Amino acid sequence: MTYAAFSGFDQFASGSLAEVYAACRHEPDALIFDQETGRVVDIDPRFPPGEESSRPGRPKLGVIAREVTLLPRHWDFLAAQPGGASAALRKLVEEASRNPRARQRARRDAVYRLATSLVGNAPAYEEAVRALYAGQREDFAAHIEAWPRDVRRVLEEMAAEAF
Repeated sequence: MTYAAFSGFDQFASGSLAEVYAACRHEPDALIFDQETGRVVDIDPRFPPGEESSRPGRPKLGVIAREVTLLPRHWDFLAAQPGGASAALRKLVEEASRNPRARQRARRDAVYRLATSLVGNAPAYEEAVRALYAGQREDFAAHIEAWPRDVRRVLEEMAAEAF
């Protein structure tokens, strides 16, 4: 994953989360963005990110338990699948996430989130967002042309897969 740190409209770091966090620790107004999702990353300074280290024992798999609400007929269908409900849901999610249209939509959403956080009040913001979701690359580029250079560059990089 790639992260970017901004202070105002100026990008001053890019790279892994550990690298970006280290670069902006002394920048009080810094915002760190996950460039895959466009979301702001909130870091607890008591537990700063570090490079992954190999430790003995089982690795953390990142499995998160959450509640899913389905109708009884949906639960019946999932229970009848090989591997049970969790395996069937994982398979469905994996198949859907590989869909090119879903990937394109996710990229557009990421660009939208980052743009909203940094330049939501910028001139032509609404027009740029409309062009982004309409798949109009040239119009999007024209609307963001007057935006701050660093913001524009990161948005253009992120939007490459959105069109």
